[in-house]
Amino acid sequence: MKSTNSITLKYFANDLSAGLVVFLVALPLCLGIALASGAPLFSGIISGIIGGTVVAFTSKSALSVSGPAAGLTVIVLNAITQLGSYEIFLLAVVLAGLIQIALGYLKAGIIGYYFPSSVIKGMLAAIGIILILKQIPYAVGYDPNHLNNLNFIQAEGENFFSRILNSVNFIHPGAVLIAAISLFILVIWELPYLKKHTFFKLVPGALFAVVLGMLINEWFKSNDPAFYLSGEKLVHLPVAYSLTEFIHQFTLPDFNAFGNYQVYVVAVTIAIIASLESLLSVEAVDKLDPYKRNTPTNRELKAQGLGNLLSGLIGGLPLTAVIVRSSANVNAGGKTKLSAIIHGFLLLLSVIGLASFLNKIPLACLAALLLMVGYKLAKIPLFRSMFKLGWDQFLPFIVTIIAIQFSDLLKGIGIGMVVSLFFILRNNYKRSYFFHKESHHAGDKIIIELTEDVTFLNKGSIALTLSHLPENSWVIIDGRKSHFIDIDVLEIIHDFKDTAKLKNIKLELKSIPEFGRVFGN
Repeated sequence: MKSTNSITLKYFANDLSAGLVVFLVALPLCLGIALASGAPLFSGIISGIIGGTVVAFTSKSALSVSGPAAGLTVIVLNAITQLGSYEIFLLAVVLAGLIQIALGYLKAGIIGYYFPSSVIKGMLAAIGIILILKQIPYAVGYDPNHLNNLNFIQAEGENFFSRILNSVNFIHPGAVLIAAISLFILVIWELPYLKKHTFFKLVPGALFAVVLGMLINEWFKSNDPAFYLSGEKLVHLPVAYSLTEFIHQFTLPDFNAFGNYQVYVVAVTIAIIASLESLLSVEAVDKLDPYKRNTPTNRELKAQGLGNLLSGLIGGLPLTAVIVRSSANVNAGGKTKLSAIIHGFLLLLSVIGLASFLNKIPLACLAALLLMVGYKLAKIPLFRSMFKLGWDQFLPFIVTIIAIQFSDLLKGIGIGMVVSLFFILRNNYKRSYFFHKESHHAGDKIIIELTEDVTFLNKGSIALTLSHLPENSWVIIDGRKSHFIDIDVLEIIHDFKDTAKLKNIKLELKSIPEFGRVFGN
């Protein structure tokens, strides 16, 4: 299999089967993520359709699948509240798509390498915690319209957490039972033993939980009305009885909001986070690909940008490449991008012909699904593994989580980046060279071996080391492994020549350029 961007019917049977599996995984996720985002549920389906058709066609990724992502729920929920209307938010999505396209043409596909993994993991864990907290009211049957604001400090002297805790005063027994059964199903579906059986491989746990939840609720309707969930406790998708009605279901952006600076702040935030999540996802999928095909990252940014541009224009949520759907595609035997395209068209057919059926899904089912997604993002083993990596990884990770909980996503990431940058600078300060010596006394032979890149950040540590070298020693400063030595460092090294003479130090420079020249080999 040589090409990453070809659509071929050679593997149609494999791609059809995988596309069906991905559709069954994606459908409840599209609805659940829209629910968690405080957006119309139909918007999640739109995003899934665009991700499965437009992005899949234009991307050169063979197996990644795009759609609405859990990583953007916090941004979307806050942005809709902050901007005042969903139509204004859609304008931000359109602009975010344009920014991503521009990033692709600027060859910014490497931006993922410049965000510390500790901060990215902290961001995803924070989103997982917020997802869990946000879904608790739905899981107990309480309709928390007033919880659409994720700011920690809220009205009436309450905070975000206290309002969630208050939802236990409005418990609906039917919702609790359905959510508990759904969670139980999702947990046992993850057991390695069960995954060996064909049924558990072919039928996604999320789909089984949703269908069973619907059946249980219908049974409540006939046999125990006190447990029955209705009205706002069920999915509510618009039902179209003609092509005209279907077209009118789509929402257009409010282009009159171009003068609102907050729109641009939201757009930049979506573009950065969506780009990062997409690039991280395609990198992970490429590793899962049995054919080890590589996705061109700049092309991926353009494809994701086009997807967000179109999604925003017709009322959809922002989208990214999503690891959950993509890994389902790989595990189901998908061979080419045709499997993602098939899943997109199946989503389109479902919203056209199955809207009335989907409206029977209890929100408690979707809440259970999102509780599981949240746990996977913020599971306890992640905290343990980050702690074992040391404080330079754990502290930025935990600070990012806490900062996001008590501020917002962008500020939290910024605070986490500052903490991470401190450790990066500290480590860079320490590791700009290797200091070889048997002892540190007069007459010693001391070798200072510079690393590949020596920047101005290293001049303090190098100057300090040179100032403490003993008299009457033999010092070798070796730059043969260096691709770049900053001019500030060169100045310090050459200035040390005079100091060496005064301290009777024999100084030998290997591949150290003259002061003022940039060194490279």
